[in-house]
Amino acid sequence: MNEIISTTILLILIMDPLGNLPIFMTILKHLEEKRRRIVVIREMIIALVVMLLFLFVGEKILIILNLKTETVSISGGIILFLIAIKMIFPSEEETNLSSSNEEPFLVPLAIPLVAGPSLLATLMLLSHQYLHHIFYLVGSLLVAWFLTMIILLLSGLFLKLFGSKGVNALERLMGLVLIMLSTQMFLDGISVWFKN
Repeated sequence: MNEIISTTILLILIMDPLGNLPIFMTILKHLEEKRRRIVVIREMIIALVVMLLFLFVGEKILIILNLKTETVSISGGIILFLIAIKMIFPSEEETNLSSSNEEPFLVPLAIPLVAGPSLLATLMLLSHQYLHHIFYLVGSLLVAWFLTMIILLLSGLFLKLFGSKGVNALERLMGLVLIMLSTQMFLDGISVWFKN
């Protein structure tokens, strides 16, 4: 049960709905509120399909590449650490994302904002780590996906409540939590490697 909760939290942190709020708002600001909701739901469904695909095919890819569990854990820890650093210290490109008047489809909302390379890589690593608990992983993914969609659908409300500075502060806080999770994953991989 604890593993399911920690996996769900991990996936929410990587999906980073609070960090994506301002970007979603910028890209969709020219659309009517009703249309905006439809676009968010559509993009989230596309992202979910891509994420489930990586979750189920990920293990087979790792078997083909002949990767061991500890290698997967160590590399996963490093990947998550780098994501966390980007959350705490965002680059200029991410903060100054400009929007066009076209309605987005697939890119950039579904991929890479929600189902980004880091999340897809993490799903592959988790599918290898929890090979016999794949349905628990699917449950964790669905909960994380649903919470992310709710946050993005309530984007206007969140931005009014916290303001852009508040949202940025929350994202940095999530980054700090992710650093701790990534360090634990890295240390777990190292300890298994030393035992073997």
